[in-house]
Amino acid sequence: MKIRDKLLHTFALSKEGADDMIKACISVTVTNMSLMMTAGVLYTLIKDMLDDTLTKDRIPIYVIASVVVLALVAITNFIQYNKTFLSTYKESGVRRTTLAEKLRKLPLSFFGKKNIADLTTTIMSDCAMIETASSHWIPELIGAIISTSLVGVSLFLFFDARMVLASFWVIPVSFLLVWGSAGYQKKAVKHNNGVKMALAEGIQECLESVRDLRANNAQNDYMDGLDVMIKNVEKQALFTELRLAVCVNSAAIILKLGIATTALVGGMLLAKGSIDLLTFFMFLMLVSRLYDPMQITLQNFAAIIATTVQCERLDEVLSHDIQTGSEHMTNKGYDITFDHVSFAYNDDTAVLEDVSFTAKQGDVTALIGPSGGGKTTVSRLAARFWDVTSGKVTLGGMDISKTDPETLFSAFSIVFQDVTLFNQSVMENIRIGRKDATDDEVMQAARLANCDEFVSKLPKGYDTVIGENGSELSGGERQRISIARAFLKDAPVILLDEASASLDVENETAIQTALSRLIKDKTVMVIAHRMRTVSGADKIVVLSDGVVKESGKPDELMRQNGIFAKMVKTQTEGQNWVMA
Repeated sequence: MKIRDKLLHTFALSKEGADDMIKACISVTVTNMSLMMTAGVLYTLIKDMLDDTLTKDRIPIYVIASVVVLALVAITNFIQYNKTFLSTYKESGVRRTTLAEKLRKLPLSFFGKKNIADLTTTIMSDCAMIETASSHWIPELIGAIISTSLVGVSLFLFFDARMVLASFWVIPVSFLLVWGSAGYQKKAVKHNNGVKMALAEGIQECLESVRDLRANNAQNDYMDGLDVMIKNVEKQALFTELRLAVCVNSAAIILKLGIATTALVGGMLLAKGSIDLLTFFMFLMLVSRLYDPMQITLQNFAAIIATTVQCERLDEVLSHDIQTGSEHMTNKGYDITFDHVSFAYNDDTAVLEDVSFTAKQGDVTALIGPSGGGKTTVSRLAARFWDVTSGKVTLGGMDISKTDPETLFSAFSIVFQDVTLFNQSVMENIRIGRKDATDDEVMQAARLANCDEFVSKLPKGYDTVIGENGSELSGGERQRISIARAFLKDAPVILLDEASASLDVENETAIQTALSRLIKDKTVMVIAHRMRTVSGADKIVVLSDGVVKESGKPDELMRQNGIFAKMVKTQTEGQNWVMA
């Protein structure tokens, strides 16, 4: 159905939600028409009284008609409530769940284009705004337009067409005025959202960096910047509301002109005898009752236009392509092969160019090179966090682009440089590596990652809640929990992104000893900046400017006296540096 498909994307609805919105619009229309029927019964009754045709036999008919109309109003209002509010709240839950599921399946390239404040606004604020629009504005607007059109056509067919035109001409003109300003309204709303998100990012950044700000006596300067952002939000909000008010109030003024034209044309026709007094008063009563709710409808129309910005932001997420593939692994072994791989985060920004190498199962392959050379990108491509621009990445001969990402992840244990922990116990944070692991298995993994030393000092040991993102732990302790997850998962492929960067020499040695036990017969890819960390690697791949500059065993690269040898020499000299 074309109408349903249009609603799906225009208002970021599910198929069921689009069907419910259609039903809601119909129910509002029926409710409005039932309310109009009361005026019809009243008009007929007064006409019979004026024409002296109201007999005793007709009185029961009017009583029954009034009861039927009142019952119809009650029933249609009940149906309208269910089809608008209850269905909307149900759809709101579906929308948030669908959005969460969609975000889970999106490639990380999408998140590279979005910031946290933007996505948080989409999930929370945009969903809430569309919920309000779906329950209060959209059905009321469409129902009012349809019911008013039906009333206008009925009056045109059964009453004087000139009176209908005098009463109704202002309605399309008012709507066209609001519609004509849609572009300006959307532009203002987008700019308003932009300054709000800038403020949200500024506040978040302030909270995250308050320690550094205080250490450098920079908090006052930073707060001055936040004050400017707050004033920008206030200024833009006033500007947006003013633009909306000018538009809606101008349309409302035009709407009120209908009262004057109805009275003027009606008076002229009454004077000529073209209409009777009852018809004249009926149209005056009609416009006095019609224009006030129609003015509210104009406000709803303007609000819906503004809401399309939120709808577009949601639809951008819900309509974005997801990574798909087979849910069955067909690999033979776990060699990771990059075959002439090129990759760009954006179409015009190349990160990797024609990268080819193989990380063999049972070997440790170290990725080194200057910052920004593409090391982290290579490791992310290996696990299909992104899809390559050209070339192919295979795992045991299996093209990973044809494998479902979640299925592929089952073969990987990954330790990121930036550790993410949750406000749960140490036990549960490690158990994320394998949800069905027993307590004994979790503690065994923790011992392999050298966690026992600091966990034993915590108030409740492994049951200690470590705060938001592990705020109660040091950097090295947080890193060791992340490593424990990898031990617990015990996957055949291990990706280490500077896994020992936050560890002291003693703990780093302990971790490397444990890793040597873990990596037997596994594919290990290590990103490292410390050359002594990769001295025992089976193969080293030197990446610089997105290109493989050198590849081979450590001793071979040392004899070549290239980038690797230079990096080793530079770090050795740095380690020997002392303060004068």
